[in-house]
Amino acid sequence: MGILGAIFGGNKKSEKIKEMASRGALIIDVRGPGEFKGGHIKGSQNIPLQQITDKADKIKKTGKPVLVCCASGMRSAQAAGILKSKGIECENGGGWQSLQAKL
Repeated sequence: MGILGAIFGGNKKSEKIKEMASRGALIIDVRGPGEFKGGHIKGSQNIPLQQITDKADKIKKTGKPVLVCCASGMRSAQAAGILKSKGIECENGGGWQSLQAKL
């Protein structure tokens, strides 16, 4: 992680991501289906950002923590906010390739 990560808590975030993954976190990729088909984390689910609110109850019923990702971290930040507002333990994993490297 570089100096910016150290300043802004990147190491703590990586630790949180690993801890959540060790508890069986769902990995939800909020990109569109075409982007998802172009590459994704093995075992991740594709739920586009526009559908997150509608799927939140189903996600919550799993009882699992959630890691969300997208291409750059912008859409996943929005999705994390939505899921947290619904009482779901959630962390923005950022871009899917970056998240994959942290797992």
